[in-house]
Amino acid sequence: MIAQAMPNELISMAQTGEDALDQAVHDHARLVYRIAYSVLRNHHDAEDAAQETFVKVYRHRQKLAGILDTRAWLARIAWRVAVDRRRNVQAIAADEIGEAVEQIRSQTASAEEIVLSTQIGGLLENLIAALPGKLRDPLRLATVEEMSPGDIANVLGVSEAAVRSRLFRARDILRERLTALLEAKHGA
Repeated sequence: MIAQAMPNELISMAQTGEDALDQAVHDHARLVYRIAYSVLRNHHDAEDAAQETFVKVYRHRQKLAGILDTRAWLARIAWRVAVDRRRNVQAIAADEIGEAVEQIRSQTASAEEIVLSTQIGGLLENLIAALPGKLRDPLRLATVEEMSPGDIANVLGVSEAAVRSRLFRARDILRERLTALLEAKHGA
């Protein structure tokens, strides 16, 4: 009788783990994708990273029932997977990307839209990319992913105070650099 009860308990535990995993995927798939996209900046790579995140979660699904904040746990895994992917993916030359983007834009947008989006988007992207990683990463999570400082702290493994400080410093640096660029351009 005990031999029969143990397999039933194991099946029940496995089913509970599967149900928790299904619920986690249902509730947080979009968040996982957005975090991956904020790091990788490519739709297909972000989808692959999101899938890899849930594969890792599946492998450790027995831990899922004991996790207090599933959202933060998944966000942290997604962040690490995306950062690892970014390190492992070979970079395509920037001028090749620029040429492809320009060809696409020239076919679909007016000249004014192309100039404005290219200038503003490129300027902001360059300014953010030039920030040190410790400032850039929290800024992207806060602005692109609209995550709270507490969630960002969980994802990056730092204190919430450190996140707030880094966000303040990143925004301050961007403000200074934008002001300097505008003053130089308009002779203020």
